[in-house]
Formats: sequence, C-alpha cells, structure tokens
Amino acid sequence: MIKVADSRLGVTEDDPAGSLTPETLKRLHRTIKKGGGDAGQWKQVENDIIEFRAGAAPVVRFRPVPVAQTPAAVEELCLAYRHTIEQGRAPALVAVAGLVLDFLCIHPFRDGNGRVSRLLTLLALYQQGYEVGRYVSIERLIEESKEDYYAVLQRSSEGWHEGAHDILPWLNYFLAALRRAHLEFQQRTGEAQDHRGAKTALVEAAVEGFLGEFTLADLERACPGVSRDMVRRVLRDLQKTGAVECLGRGPGSKWRRKGNTLKRGQKRG
Repeated sequence: MIKVADSRLGVTEDDPAGSLTPETLKRLHRTIKKGGGDAGQWKQVENDIIEFRAGAAPVVRFRPVPVAQTPAAVEELCLAYRHTIEQGRAPALVAVAGLVLDFLCIHPFRDGNGRVSRLLTLLALYQQGYEVGRYVSIERLIEESKEDYYAVLQRSSEGWHEGAHDILPWLNYFLAALRRAHLEFQQRTGEAQDHRGAKTALVEAAVEGFLGEFTLADLERACPGVSRDMVRRVLRDLQKTGAVECLGRGPGSKWRRKGNTLKRGQKRG
C-alpha cells in the first residue's frame, strides 16, 4: 500500500498501487468542479478539440471518443492500465504516460479534462512511488511549456482511434517534465542545505506544490520526517512574509498561497 493522501486529489485514504477505476476519474472531476454542475458525470455532448486562430476558420484538431462510447472506453482504459501495472507489461512511468495520453484522447468530461489529467498524473505517480509532485508543481511546468504540450499531444494523438498513433513524442515530453521537476526539487534542497536546512526547504516546496487550499495535516503528510513543530514554524514564517494566509482558526483551518512562487532565500521576520 502506498499513501496517496492529498487534498488536491480528493484522496483521504491509502489506495493500492495501480488502483484506478472510472469512479476514480469521476471523483477527480468532482474535486475540480467542487461539486457543481455536471461534476463527476460523463459528457452528454460531443466535445471536439477545435483550434481558433484570428482571421482563419476554426480547425478540428482531434475528435475524442463519441458520447455513446465514452463509458465503455473509460472502463477499458482503467482495466488496461491496471493489467499493465499488475503484470509489469511496461515500466511504471511509461504506463502512467500512456494512461494520461489515452485519458486526454477519450476526453470523457464536458470540460475540465486538462485539469483532471493533471490530477490523474499526480495520483498515478503517487501510487507508483514518485512523489515529486508534492513539492514541485507539475501543472506549473506544463503551463510553462504549453506550446510544446499541445504540439506533442497533437502528434501523439494522430491515428489514436485506429491504434496507429506514436506515443514517443508525448512520452519524451512527459518524462522531460518529470525530470525538470526532480532537478528543481534537487536545486531547492541543495540551496536549503547551504542556507537554512533541508527540512525548511521540504516544507516550502510542499507548500508551493499545493494548487489550492490545504490544511496543516495535508502539509504534514507531504513532509515525512519533518516534525509538526517544524512544519508549523515554517508555515508561520511564510505567513509573516505574506507568502501564505490562513483562512480560519484552529488546527483544521485551511491555508493557501498568496503568490505563484514563494520567495526563496528571503530573510525571516
């Protein structure tokens, strides 16, 4: 069992490695939609991927799985992924990359598929023991390379419906993003060892990894080996500098970052 608890995923318990069902995807969708509208429901209208350019007619870049075939396609996706993991048919990271690509090609929800794919990436990586996403925002890295992201998706989705697509462009992009995340984390912890200590850097990196609100308990889970007193002290220091804010009172209060990036190496008040 691998602990994947993370408020961003709506996960509050231990899930078996490789565990993935259609309900998992619906749960992630409900998380990003905050329970509103069609949260957790498969699409009811077709959602072609269309490119709009100024002065030019819209172009259909990709046609996802039709509405009527979506539930069966999601079921097959989850089953194939679980079998791949359980039977060791491919290295874990290759399996995760293929999972995310297939999810995006199915495009099972009316909207929010991109955000769900990012949460799905985190969840699948956590289940396979890759936890850098707790400390470095993979979503930010994708946002910073958005043009490459869309370009490789288009290349790797060509021929997908016929099973004749080439996963390599997407796989190379996916692995490169993870490598950047690990390098950024190593750089942060290296700087911290020189200046303030690795544990402070771990807490700060975990805070920066949260996409939305988080609790002290979430932060503690993201920082194994760091005492609660240390986590609280770093959080208070960040609050003093204006990097985070508390949204309530008591140990169960929600916190959130006030900026996109914490200021590294700043003097503490």
